[in-house]
Amino acid sequence: MIVPNDIAFTPSVKAEQTKRGSRALYERAAEKRPMQKLVTDDLAAFLAETDHFYLGTASAAGRPYIQHRGGPKGFLKPIDVRHLAFADFAGNRQYVTLGNLAENPQAFIFLMHYPTQQRVKLWGRAEVVENDPALLAELADPAYKAKPERVIRFTIEAWDSNCRQHITPRYTQSEINEAVAHMARRIADLEAEVERLRTRVPA
Repeated sequence: MIVPNDIAFTPSVKAEQTKRGSRALYERAAEKRPMQKLVTDDLAAFLAETDHFYLGTASAAGRPYIQHRGGPKGFLKPIDVRHLAFADFAGNRQYVTLGNLAENPQAFIFLMHYPTQQRVKLWGRAEVVENDPALLAELADPAYKAKPERVIRFTIEAWDSNCRQHITPRYTQSEINEAVAHMARRIADLEAEVERLRTRVPA
């Protein structure tokens, strides 16, 4: 039986870990905290705050391709404990990802949340779902200005999170606006308090 850790740590990867001195560390880590293969509450909460990710596919010959996917927060949705899905919006019509999935279903999702320096990696298989208006309606956000054309469904085989090392925090415009608005409210409150205290001090 293939366990989730073995999906990421192939025999070749394990050989490199052994050669470079980290294999024992990852064997102990796998015993204490094996990779997950089901959607947990923590993963669902992380996805709900995520507005982009990177989708990796490969051709039948193994030629890799990485595509950025963006949308409203939470657009990559769990549809059950083993599957994620998202609405595939109209784009530049290159269809590299669709072509790769037509001949090789193996796929990889890399999620990064820069403000909290968190990253999640998911290994699995992806499929293109055409002509399922009910599922498309469940996944598409009508307030988001993009045309959903189809669904891509991802079957999780393993997922894991890793350390924050070397992740530089970055913030979206809405996150910056929220922080600035909070500071502006705080400044207004302090100015009002200063004025109130000033009026209480005898001239």
